[in-house]
Amino acid sequence: MTHRLTSALVTDEPALRALIGEPTALVRGKLADRLSPATRPFVERSPFVCLATSDAAGRCDVSPRGDPPGFVRILDDRTLLLPERPGNRLADSLRNILENPRVGLLFVIPGVGDTFRVNGRACLTTDPALLAPCAVEGKAPRLGILVDIDEAYTQCSKAFLRSQLWDPTRFVDRAALPSMGEVMACLRGDAIDAAAYDAERAARYARREGFY
Repeated sequence: MTHRLTSALVTDEPALRALIGEPTALVRGKLADRLSPATRPFVERSPFVCLATSDAAGRCDVSPRGDPPGFVRILDDRTLLLPERPGNRLADSLRNILENPRVGLLFVIPGVGDTFRVNGRACLTTDPALLAPCAVEGKAPRLGILVDIDEAYTQCSKAFLRSQLWDPTRFVDRAALPSMGEVMACLRGDAIDAAAYDAERAARYARREGFY
């Protein structure tokens, strides 16, 4: 990897620790290998999860997952099930899991600064008995991601406080950003009619087409 902008690179952990220091015993003590009665609600109340995966070569991907709160099922204190809903069919996360089972999850709850992190090992399942309780709008998923928990711990709210993420006065008007049609047109030029793309997408979403 070539870095043209700086020569002041941190390349080993001793140099890193010299800059940032060591975690406190209290911080180290929050790491667990399973859920607890105090951390289960972070999974049960979360409607949104970021799923981090990487392939066998270490190429990384982070994908959002969202559904009604509690959509990630707790099978037991060391096992989670994420339903796989219809998406763009690139299947980046799923293909990565087939090559490398190591995953990371970040559970987010609207209005709450503290988040919950899970690191573990994943596999894919089509077991109807496991997936049936994940049905939404009468449709059960055909596929799910089983996660065996290796680490589970809360993450402090400093990032949310610094970013003022939940402050409604800081919310950005969607119209201030390029639409998805405009993004596609920028990539593909005259092959995409941005306005038509946006209108068709909005109509599909209004019908909840492909949601479940």
